[in-house]
Amino acid sequence: MGDDVLSESSSNTLRPARRGEPLQRLLFGGVYGTVLASALAAALESDSGSPNPGYDAVWVLVAALASAAAHGYAHALAHRVAHDVAVTSTLRSVLAEWPLLAAVLPTVAALLTAHAGWWDEETALVAALAFNTVALFGWGLWATRVAGRSWAAACRAGCVDMLFGLFIIVANALSK
Repeated sequence: MGDDVLSESSSNTLRPARRGEPLQRLLFGGVYGTVLASALAAALESDSGSPNPGYDAVWVLVAALASAAAHGYAHALAHRVAHDVAVTSTLRSVLAEWPLLAAVLPTVAALLTAHAGWWDEETALVAALAFNTVALFGWGLWATRVAGRSWAAACRAGCVDMLFGLFIIVANALSK
């Protein structure tokens, strides 16, 4: 089984998961992780303490790990199959959340480059928010195209998704 994902059918027997499920998990994790990274970056921008981009990069990564673990664990509990070994199914569910972690890596990388002295933390956070906003457009575009919709519909969906990123940026600016 290439996908190595099992799901429960209506007759309570295990069957291979549909091929679209890994792509749905990728898209979900990518969007969720990008929004999470944007919210965390916006929170760091309004932090009144002294800049510490190395610490902040670790904080973003740990927050994403905690979110991925919580989401995977909740998914495992909600979909537990009677025959599964609880630890195995839970571990599989948590590991399946890797797209969420991958989506926060550009924000972590921007903070680490600020830690290395390439630029200041504020510039790194602005760059991360800009990247994440464009990424949200890309996630929306890709998801809509995968669903078989036209390029025009995909661009509209990408713009709506991008508005989430812009909303985070505007909310951050207004809170200062």
